[in-house]
Amino acid sequence: MFNKLKQVFSNVINKFSEVLTTKELSYDEFNEVFQEFEVELLEADVAYDVVQVIKDSLAKEIVGSRIGRFSNTSEYVRTAFFKTLEEILKKGCYKGDLISEIKNSQKPYVMVFMGVNGVGKTTTIAKVAYFLKTNNLSSVVIASDTFRAGAQEQLEIHSKRLNIPFIGGKYRSDPAAVAKDGITYASKNNIDVALVDTAGRMHTDVDLMNEIKKIIRVVKPNMKVLILDALTGNDALNQASWFDKYVGVDTVILTKLDADVKGGTALSIIVSLGKPIIFLGVGQRYDDLIPYNPEILLKRMIA
Repeated sequence: MFNKLKQVFSNVINKFSEVLTTKELSYDEFNEVFQEFEVELLEADVAYDVVQVIKDSLAKEIVGSRIGRFSNTSEYVRTAFFKTLEEILKKGCYKGDLISEIKNSQKPYVMVFMGVNGVGKTTTIAKVAYFLKTNNLSSVVIASDTFRAGAQEQLEIHSKRLNIPFIGGKYRSDPAAVAKDGITYASKNNIDVALVDTAGRMHTDVDLMNEIKKIIRVVKPNMKVLILDALTGNDALNQASWFDKYVGVDTVILTKLDADVKGGTALSIIVSLGKPIIFLGVGQRYDDLIPYNPEILLKRMIA
């Protein structure tokens, strides 16, 4: 995971360490050295705007720095680089505590999940259900995607494996009505969280947006969660912009980070998204969903 990005960052750290051993850097000298790595960062799928953010932030840390002859220059630069990326990645943090929010809210706490086909939405909802279960919270999975053949069956299989209730509807039935039935079931059975799936046709599909709007209007969710694929780059950002414009997005789950060998796409999405990230998908198992934590990503980005 993030092999390419880790190698580029290692090269940047080594080069600046080498230069700072002999002199204090001016901004022009810093810029000259950094330019050597801009292409490498772009080749690692880091968006140009994000490269500039990294560059400007790192410059503030090391330009004009005077390092003693016997100091550990490499560690100094690594710490400065770590701090630079940490400040950038912290912008993606979700400010609340989901478990506390659920426990302190009226039951059921309603989460509506959105995302186009292929982002791993079905599996991710099951992972969230598992996460809640490990935190002693009950949940019900509500399959409001009555459009795609097999969508409900897949969620039902996951629900049976996790031994949690499942509410579905007939193919082509009203998704909002299915969602409402699920919320009613959760209320009657004192269930902590209602996890509502929605259809995943293309985000530019007006009918889909109207369908999701109706579900949201009917169930009044506590949280609207957009699921994005870390491998889709700029398209993920376009999806986020579209969903936020038409139905509103509260938080994001970023999936398939385990498959992002280069690493730059994930970094670009996190920096450019403008929405808090609540979970990261890092594998196929139910426990391969981790709360967003800059420290975990940093350890995978910097050797």
